Amino acid sequence: MYDPEHIRCVIVDDEHLSVKLVADYVNRTPGLTLLLQTTRVEEAMELVQKGVVDLLFLDIQMPVLNGLQFMQLIGDRCKVILTTAYPEYALESYEHNAVDYLLKPITFERFLTGVKRAKERLEFKAWTNNALKKNPDHIFIKTTYRIQKVDLGSIFYLEGLRDYIAVHTTAARILTLESMKKMEELLPSDQFIRIHKSYIINRNKIDFLSRSRVVINNIYLPVGDTYKEKFLQWLDLPK
Repeated sequence: MYDPEHIRCVIVDDEHLSVKLVADYVNRTPGLTLLLQTTRVEEAMELVQKGVVDLLFLDIQMPVLNGLQFMQLIGDRCKVILTTAYPEYALESYEHNAVDYLLKPITFERFLTGVKRAKERLEFKAWTNNALKKNPDHIFIKTTYRIQKVDLGSIFYLEGLRDYIAVHTTAARILTLESMKKMEELLPSDQFIRIHKSYIINRNKIDFLSRSRVVINNIYLPVGDTYKEKFLQWLDLPK
């Protein structure tokens, strides 16, 4: 369970000096608890999969398994701050829902900025999960100026745009900077499913299927090849 006074951290990097530096920063920061510092990806993976890690400081360029591959495997089990000497991975890292992207050599000031962002994400996730348990008929979405309550039954579909997500509801279109991956994990999987890299739909709002498209509120949405098989299984339809 998330404890804001003891955020459990793991550091994994194939460079010993980098591990030592970030470990020193963690130990100097109130509210952070260092569970593991390692150059071995397998050790970090084992702890993360046990669900005891809140925040992972993860290098990108590593043998056996790189940081982005690691993130794909762990899903949303913990928040991730990527550490690397290569700025060209920045855009891709945010597509994988990384909290922050720290370029080496990492200063303590920049480290603290990343930790602040991670704390905000962890607190929002804990609050949202608690609200969803108490009120499973709605979620809260962070917009630019506020946190918006949205009834699940009002959502037609979510559309991933270039810099944000549009949540299409019966009342309005709500814009959020959350990632598609984050929203996919937040929404109940028995009611919502991703059918395309740019679309998540509400099962209860489907009008009909037309070839490789789903029609919702007279809008034709494509079903991507990557998602088609899972989507048909979800609807309990033949492939």
